[in-house]
Amino acid sequence: MYINLFLIFLPLFFFKYFTPINDAIFNMLDANGMRWPLPKISFLLPVGISYYTFMAVGYTIDVHNEEIESEKNIGIVALFISFFPLILSGPIERASNMIPQFKSDLKLNPLNISTGLKLMLWGYFMKLVVADRLGIYIDAVFSNLDNHNGNTILFGTMLYPIQLYGDLGGYSLIAIGVSKILGLDVMQNFNRPFFATSMAEFWRRWHISLIKWLTDYVYTPLAFNFRKYGMWGIVIALMVTFILSGIWHEGTLNFVVWGVLQGIFLSVEALLNKRRSKFVSKFNLKSNIVYILFSIASTYFLFATSEVFGKVATFDQSLTVFDKIINERGGLYLDMTTLAYGFIGFIILMMSDFRDEYFPKKLLFFENKNIVVRFASYIFISLMILWIGILNGGQFIYFQF
Repeated sequence: MYINLFLIFLPLFFFKYFTPINDAIFNMLDANGMRWPLPKISFLLPVGISYYTFMAVGYTIDVHNEEIESEKNIGIVALFISFFPLILSGPIERASNMIPQFKSDLKLNPLNISTGLKLMLWGYFMKLVVADRLGIYIDAVFSNLDNHNGNTILFGTMLYPIQLYGDLGGYSLIAIGVSKILGLDVMQNFNRPFFATSMAEFWRRWHISLIKWLTDYVYTPLAFNFRKYGMWGIVIALMVTFILSGIWHEGTLNFVVWGVLQGIFLSVEALLNKRRSKFVSKFNLKSNIVYILFSIASTYFLFATSEVFGKVATFDQSLTVFDKIINERGGLYLDMTTLAYGFIGFIILMMSDFRDEYFPKKLLFFENKNIVVRFASYIFISLMILWIGILNGGQFIYFQF
């Protein structure tokens, strides 16, 4: 197993981390007045390398732990590792779910095609109308930090998680929809994360496949090995897990800090969990709307703040962002057309999530029994995509990972 894991991880480590390590060495030599005669070397990142690595690792460990039987057909294993809808940005699937489906008698089914197209339509709405439209404003702010004041940068910072949700959440729905058309059931990757009332709950709703993978293959073994340390063993496991998650995203100081922050947020919550539960019970806050809204807003603010380290390229730029937010006031830069269209899409998205969170069987549109309502819903979302969607926008954010 260890030999296999080494061979699986070796290309990932080489292609993702050779360049930053190489650059760091050259910069250190330059800073000390030393000139290395060899040129710097950079590599293009192979398509989907992080995702097929994770699926290959999961398969190897599951076979080793006897949770699944080893598959003798190399074509089936290759199909699982490189299944085209998932390879670019997930969800990160498990062999126990996908391989039996690949080996089953798959046939095109009108119901699966209909369901898959609905998921894809909503995914394109999230990507083109919400993420790419708001991305115009967000990129304008973060690509010109020196020309914007703290108020504008703070506003852009608060918008960025929405762009990220529309981008990665939209891609996930498109991938799940394509798989469904082919008759394959792929795991859910997002579950209305902006209604989470704690960071622990947030990470159970955000990029679910990645967090489940990290939980099963990193956090749980670490927590078990550190169980003699009690709650502090859990803290160690959380910190290591999220630092590794940050390094997986990119081998830079920014993403290490991002991982440290997520670990700190979750560790503090774990340490204070009993006190918080007693406090909530004592004052009967579980169904208190003010407390719920405060918890949701606090969770969103913590996540948005940490995502600064994922958005900007260097640690110095991160410090510039926080310095300007704290010390530099001024008028808010507004691109009214872009923001108005983006917020229309975001409001529709949040209304849908709100309905699914609190009234899942009411106000149905795509699933309405009335054929007129269903088709009117399809047409409305399609027109929204064509009207205010960015049809020539950039690639998906997570393609870079």
